[in-house]
Amino acid sequence: MSARILIAVTHLLGIGHLVRARQLARALARAGHEVTLASGGMPDGKAATDYRFVQLPPVRTEGTDFRNLLDEHGKTATPERLAARREQLVALARELSPDIVVTEHFPFGRRQLASEFLALIAAARDANPDALVLSSIRDVLVAPQRPDRLAETAERIAGSFDAVLVHGDPGVLPLEASWPVTPEIAEKLIYTGYLAEPPASSSGAGGFSGAILVSGGGSAAALPLFEMALGAAQLLPQRSFHLLIGRGVSEADFTALRQSAPDNARVEWARPDFPALLAACSLSISQAGYNTVLDLLQAGRPALLVPFDAGNETEQALRAAALERAGLARVGNLADGPQALAAAIETALARGAPRAAKVDLDGGRGAIAAIAGLLASRA
Repeated sequence: MSARILIAVTHLLGIGHLVRARQLARALARAGHEVTLASGGMPDGKAATDYRFVQLPPVRTEGTDFRNLLDEHGKTATPERLAARREQLVALARELSPDIVVTEHFPFGRRQLASEFLALIAAARDANPDALVLSSIRDVLVAPQRPDRLAETAERIAGSFDAVLVHGDPGVLPLEASWPVTPEIAEKLIYTGYLAEPPASSSGAGGFSGAILVSGGGSAAALPLFEMALGAAQLLPQRSFHLLIGRGVSEADFTALRQSAPDNARVEWARPDFPALLAACSLSISQAGYNTVLDLLQAGRPALLVPFDAGNETEQALRAAALERAGLARVGNLADGPQALAAAIETALARGAPRAAKVDLDGGRGAIAAIAGLLASRA
């Protein structure tokens, strides 16, 4: 049964939310659904071939200050910009009359954008009273400390949402490890498996085969990790290091990394052949973001995870700890410094590749099945 599906996402710090939303859109479109993806974060420059892509007036944040929304120029997002985003989403809902609306991360997060998500849901149901409303979330969430905000989320799930698609594997990391799952929420959870890209070949790695690959996603949050990795490279002159720097890092910081790199470390901007480089590396050193971890699980290479934990962020630490318990990676800490990282590198290289991961990475198939089941229940 084909459906008109409208997915709304806004990534604020890195691009992980958008990458996951694109994966979901692509999988559903290839299953025969008519999919529109509306993105409210900064453009990533990628084309959409299987689905329609709509760019809203973008907003972003500086670091982990998620309360203050900025425009693409770093200025405070005006009420007029926020109103324009809301109006564009409402217009899309009226135009498409979707059978399904998917809000990525909301209502578990993006509270500062609640008005536009709620306006979208209301407009979709005005256009199509039978429209299903789904929340799409990753395996780990950051739960608010205030009980009233937890209650607000539970009320919105109970009152406005038909289901919650959890893009993870409960055998590895159930949602309750990071979020208080009330009975009202539990009855609406559908685990799809992780939304992973197809595994990459290592044939495109060129002269980098066997290097220690250091990566940090698309934001500037990994800058301390890159600096520590270069310190470890100075302590291990016999090892070859390859650092891939995300475009969220400033030109000045990128130049500083290059200038401080020892002869055994190559520093360059992130490349589209990252999965191939990862598949050919001797060891991966990275943070523990959703998409990075999936690339690691597919590549099956030895891995050191140094989770991002600035502010109140606990997502990556929880995910990294789960993978360490499963024997799929080792975990380090930025506070331990370059010498500890150098020792951990030698230990990880001596231990070699982890055992094959028993993790559900076919989240596209799981999402398609979940959508089919929900549509059938409404028929």
